[in-house]
Amino acid sequence: MTRSLYVAAAQPYSGKSAVALGLYEHMLRRSADVAVFRPVVRSLSEPDPTVELLRSRGGVELDDSVYVGTTYADVHRSPDDALGQIMDRYRSLAGRATAVLVLGTDFTDVGAPAELQFNARVAANLGAPVLFVVTAHQRSPQEVRFAVDLANDVLTANHASLARVIVNRTHADRMESTRAAVAELDVPVDLLPDAPILLAPSVRRLTENIEGELLLGDPELLGREAQGVVVAAMTLPNVLDHLREGSIVITPGDRTDIVLAMLSAHRSETFPSLSGLILSGGLRPDEAVWRLIEGTGARLPVISTPLDTFATAAALAGARGGIHADSLTKIETALELVETSVDIEKVLDDLAVESVGAVTPLMFQYELVEQARSDPRRVVLPEGSEPRVLRAAATVLRRGMADLTLLGDEAEIRGVATDLGLDISDADIIDPTTSPMRESFAEEYQLLRAHKGVTLDAAADIVADVSYFGTLMVHRGLAQGMVSGAVHTTAHTIRPSFEIIKTRPGVSIVSSVFFMCLADRVLVYGDCAVNPNPTAEQLADIAISSADTAAQFGVVPRVAMLSYSTGASGSGADVERVRTATDLVTERRPDLSVEGPIQYDAAVDASVAQTKLPDSTVAGKATVFIFPDLNTGNNTYKAVQRSAGALAIGPVLQGLNKPVNDLSRGALVDDIVHTIAITAVQAQGEHR
Repeated sequence: MTRSLYVAAAQPYSGKSAVALGLYEHMLRRSADVAVFRPVVRSLSEPDPTVELLRSRGGVELDDSVYVGTTYADVHRSPDDALGQIMDRYRSLAGRATAVLVLGTDFTDVGAPAELQFNARVAANLGAPVLFVVTAHQRSPQEVRFAVDLANDVLTANHASLARVIVNRTHADRMESTRAAVAELDVPVDLLPDAPILLAPSVRRLTENIEGELLLGDPELLGREAQGVVVAAMTLPNVLDHLREGSIVITPGDRTDIVLAMLSAHRSETFPSLSGLILSGGLRPDEAVWRLIEGTGARLPVISTPLDTFATAAALAGARGGIHADSLTKIETALELVETSVDIEKVLDDLAVESVGAVTPLMFQYELVEQARSDPRRVVLPEGSEPRVLRAAATVLRRGMADLTLLGDEAEIRGVATDLGLDISDADIIDPTTSPMRESFAEEYQLLRAHKGVTLDAAADIVADVSYFGTLMVHRGLAQGMVSGAVHTTAHTIRPSFEIIKTRPGVSIVSSVFFMCLADRVLVYGDCAVNPNPTAEQLADIAISSADTAAQFGVVPRVAMLSYSTGASGSGADVERVRTATDLVTERRPDLSVEGPIQYDAAVDASVAQTKLPDSTVAGKATVFIFPDLNTGNNTYKAVQRSAGALAIGPVLQGLNKPVNDLSRGALVDDIVHTIAITAVQAQGEHR
């Protein structure tokens, strides 16, 4: 039987979407076969933004039309007919999902009482208990209680069941009084603190509202949220007093003093960072001043609008922004709020949403993050000024996954973070060129590489390089791991590790694995990134290291030593190399389940395994795949990634005394976050 939960509110901008996002994320961590359903949308021909947001996180993949019921226009014409259409669409979806999160209407179309009543009717007919979201913004605790009581009366009158209440946007000063006001309700109540950024519109949306044109600055920063509007129609000291973090400032384009001051304030460590600067009236500073501004390399969006100052302010007044699939900061904020304030596991337990044996990509990522958070370690990031790295760093710090040290010029790093609106205040920042540690690092490196003729002067130059400096921090125990490679080559990232950290005792070779997250399980592929043509002894090392890595991350290791032949069916130098490697693994680690030589189909397909190796404990259910060479491994992981839609996390380096991991230069922010988490977990293992 499909379980469902109906998320409803009684007014617009209640925070319903943020709550739904947090709930849906946790549902996905239990099962991949969950879905979102929206009974009423604007149009059946255009995607609903909230549905698209939740679907972007995962769940069952069906035709777009299945996830929505009917339109507001249909409800107006005939509520009963609309309800029938909703029921039909819901049944079609529910039959293909283990659990469905139903997201109620947005209250921007009809009067609240009638709309809540219709939501109650839908919930009752779907048999879905209601989670009611009420905003505490500009409400007293007593008014919050009254709103809940009124909603409960409407739900009860329409035979819907109120299962839980979430009070959103609760001011810190009213948290306890609000909790006391709702304490006597017969249903569980959770309070979420206010997070204004969730309703803040993006600079891009505001630019569209005023027919604006980007004159200067980084187009990527148009995605930043504008958390307030300041009209600079006063003297400069008064303008400065009104600046707040994330404000967008409106000023006539010919107010050169204001323009220059705002650009300076944005980069100043003593003032809040701005989200944008709007030049009204179609005006701009004179040519000489504009050349000066352009020469600063300012990344803050400077936008021109033909509207005058008053019309611009009016157009921006009251603008709100929702959460969309590309709203990374809002998504992270919403997930954190719900996760820390709502007993989501209890909600899902009450719905009888069961965890399944399968491990989805989202489940694996969640467990990875939770494992990192359980015992945070310090990770050094040599590419401290790279925007992707900084975005990842802000996420890691916010979620408490690791302590971080960023390397590079401190002013540059803080400047980029300011431009991006990122909080990296909890990170340490070290400039290797000016650090007092440079001298002792040079001395240590010279001793380590004296046999190669490295002098102290040469060592001083070498350790100023961020990769060498970061590696020495790990070597010295000043950090427990390092992640680099977003802008540096693989060689630049890992060569210092070979020279300084070196391999673990009993391990002859550094290798790598990818975690291949398929729809229902996680496999480990090695080596796909480092060793072109490993010997039998090296293959054995790679297999043992890969099995240990798999176990560290919750994957039960069943090792398949891959070849073009299975068992004794083939011969040749390549097959014999794999056979020898398999024997070495068995000899050195008799505790491991290993099979080889074995073909890929026999390793993963139970029916093939039954034919070729019926008595094997690995065939048909292998979890760790060791490829005979880099050519095979690299091509296979990419083929599976692209053709099967697998999430590939890695490469994860293994065999070093301490964890260092390399990023792809095309790495996305999420890739960097996951690699930092992996490095932190590896560091935990080093200290147990």
